[in-house]
Amino acid sequence: MDVAKYQRRIENLTALLEISKELGASTELVPLLERIEQATRRVLDCERASVFLYDACADELYSEVATGPVEIRFSAKLGIAGHAAQTRKVLNVPDAYADPRFNAEVDKKTGFRTRNLLAFGLTGYDGRMVGVLQALNKQRGSFTAADEELAAALSSLAGVAVQRQMLLDEYAEKQRLQRDLAVARDIQQSLLPKSDPHVAGYDVAGWNKPADETGGDCYDFLELSDGRWGLLLADAAGHGIGPALIVSQCRSLLRALISSINDLPEAMQRTNELLGRDLSGGRFVTTFLGILDPEDHRVHYVSAGHGPLLHFKPGAGQAIEIPASTLPLGILPELDAAAPAPIRLDPGDTLLLVTDGFFEWLNPEEEQFGTARIFDLVRAHPQASSAEIIDLLHGAVVKFGRGTPQTDDLTAIAIKRR
Repeated sequence: MDVAKYQRRIENLTALLEISKELGASTELVPLLERIEQATRRVLDCERASVFLYDACADELYSEVATGPVEIRFSAKLGIAGHAAQTRKVLNVPDAYADPRFNAEVDKKTGFRTRNLLAFGLTGYDGRMVGVLQALNKQRGSFTAADEELAAALSSLAGVAVQRQMLLDEYAEKQRLQRDLAVARDIQQSLLPKSDPHVAGYDVAGWNKPADETGGDCYDFLELSDGRWGLLLADAAGHGIGPALIVSQCRSLLRALISSINDLPEAMQRTNELLGRDLSGGRFVTTFLGILDPEDHRVHYVSAGHGPLLHFKPGAGQAIEIPASTLPLGILPELDAAAPAPIRLDPGDTLLLVTDGFFEWLNPEEEQFGTARIFDLVRAHPQASSAEIIDLLHGAVVKFGRGTPQTDDLTAIAIKRR
């Protein structure tokens, strides 16, 4: 019986057990990789160790930590490390520069000279490639068959530990993003009116439901000093955090300008100019900016790309689609924002402003809800309040969709003359 060999196996198993405990105690990826690197040098008695993680999207191996100052990234099909990743085998290379697979560029970048090496793939508990671990330059002689056995055991321990930590990090990052999005949603929702306005002789309501945690739509009511009411509905292209930031900026600009200059075309023109400086190509905002005058019963407005405006006149038996009066904000540096003729609201009239998430909602046959169904719904409920009209409309598009998901933000303002 070879007592020395038996003693070495006992020592190796004890070392692996200690390494297993160390790896299980780590709670961050980089310290974990450092422990793997240190354990590899200690157990395999080598000068240097390198841990390369596998980037599945780029099909590359890259180093988060290595014994040395230089970070390395290369194709997962190149070099001995790439071959270890492809074959999932322990590769024992006694003379690195004599092996045609050896990539000497790494030595050139690091200033280190590799004599011999062990390379072995790291796989997770489910068999997926996690990375490659390399042990470089055995302190005495070359790597042995016993070293190969140790490397195989070490790769199993390290692969599972790395995959576990990467999954934990991914979960923690997802949780952080969800918390950030929840905060962004709360902030954006806090910018919406806390209640519907009380306008003499009118029933006015607004409503918003984003498709994601944050949305690219907004609406607002602003009581002016002369008893009139400012009305705003805006829809930034797309939905999510980017459009949410854009539409919030648009709201702030218009709210400030309409309060100070009290001129709709100029407010739109200046907002377009200011937004245009910040928006990248392809970004724009469709915007309705109006003023409801409850004394002469007219809505003066400029509609920058937002349409149709839906005007219901039950007394005349009419349902009118009013097109946008100019281009969306952010497309051209100069905007022709001349105000069209104001909308006259007679007793019983309703002006309904909705974003395209309503009439573009698709059913399973990819048919759009359209505006005709909106007209039919309002005609069928002549006594409904503004808030009830919006609620009925939302229920109608959901029913029409028959299970199709909401893919765009929904925002509406209803103005009904009593």
